Amino acid sequence: MDAITLGPAGTYSHRATRSIADEIEFTESVTEIVSRVESGATDRGVIPIENSIEGSVTESLDALATHEVAIVGEIVTPIRHALIAQGPSFETIESHPQALAQCRAHLAAEYPSAELVPVSSTAQGVERARSDPTAAAIAHPDNADAELTVLAEGIQDRSSNATRFMVLAPEIERTDAGGKTSLIVAPDTDHPGLLLELLEPFAERDINLSRIESRPTGDRLGEYLFHIDIDTGLYEQRTQNAIAEIETEVGAGSIQRLGSYDTEHVVE
Repeated sequence: MDAITLGPAGTYSHRATRSIADEIEFTESVTEIVSRVESGATDRGVIPIENSIEGSVTESLDALATHEVAIVGEIVTPIRHALIAQGPSFETIESHPQALAQCRAHLAAEYPSAELVPVSSTAQGVERARSDPTAAAIAHPDNADAELTVLAEGIQDRSSNATRFMVLAPEIERTDAGGKTSLIVAPDTDHPGLLLELLEPFAERDINLSRIESRPTGDRLGEYLFHIDIDTGLYEQRTQNAIAEIETEVGAGSIQRLGSYDTEHVVE
């Protein structure tokens, strides 16, 4: 099976994707990953969806709302950040913006004079540190080698730091089987109590919502859609009944069923 994910090699996305694919292609765009999967150009795509410290990845949410794909799996992996450099003296610390944010308190306390430089990926930060002795990187400690030294390990501000990745497939592969389901609800109306009306059908059937987030539709100011994850499969009658009831609330809007799936925990 082949897959596409955020690169270059060595990113946390790469580490997650290795658990489901042998041939892996890299890009720097989440939207391109989703588009390639939608077109059938690749078997699978793996995108980050949520980090336990920094929250949701908005580019991923927006790409899912504008493309027709299926979610067929979820990968949860712990994030172990290390400070990597050629030596103990450096002027900049370079990494993906989320990695920098996840280590914000540690960096402020230990390296207050270093300039924090956001780059497109943790792996690109490593390459910068490899080519420039005045630059350090934040990345998984396995990125260290003969040229780069781990100066500090476990520098994330919370030891429970973890990221959820979604495994995408062409829409035709969507399945109703699995312990979790992702939906995108786009109502065409707005009135007091609307959100309550959208959520009550789940509560009445004892369906747990593990995540709900609103995102602007991009069409008109003040118009939103809702990304909802529930802890039941589409195959369950109570899930079907809840969605059917919500359909009466969204009017001419839509409910995008991204699919049901199970969770895999990858520890490296």
